[in-house]
Amino acid sequence: MNVVDSSAWLEYFADGPNADFFAPAVETVDRLLVPAVCFYEVFKKVLRERGEGEALQAAALMRQGRVIPLDEGLALEAAKLSMVKKLPMADSVVLATAWSHRAVLWTQDADFEGLDSVQFKRRP
Repeated sequence: MNVVDSSAWLEYFADGPNADFFAPAVETVDRLLVPAVCFYEVFKKVLRERGEGEALQAAALMRQGRVIPLDEGLALEAAKLSMVKKLPMADSVVLATAWSHRAVLWTQDADFEGLDSVQFKRRP
């Protein structure tokens, strides 16, 4: 299973230099888990930069994967990860989602570099 972090979604949607690295995880929708918090982060950024139409299109593409809601158990795991790994709230939710589903996390967010089960690609 794969979890794509918001930074990777945004890179993919912008067809940035690292888009090809993230494409296999994004496009293999039968193995794609999408943390609900990623909808917030991606929608907000695309809305601000490209407008509501493109933000809705991005959300529709993300919805092709299996959406993972933030429930009580995941929230508690994320809080513990946040404390131990010194991660911001959204990052800890994304990581907790990946780890609780034994999924690989795909990202270009340096907060995740070097962590287990993370495919990290540095921003150019």
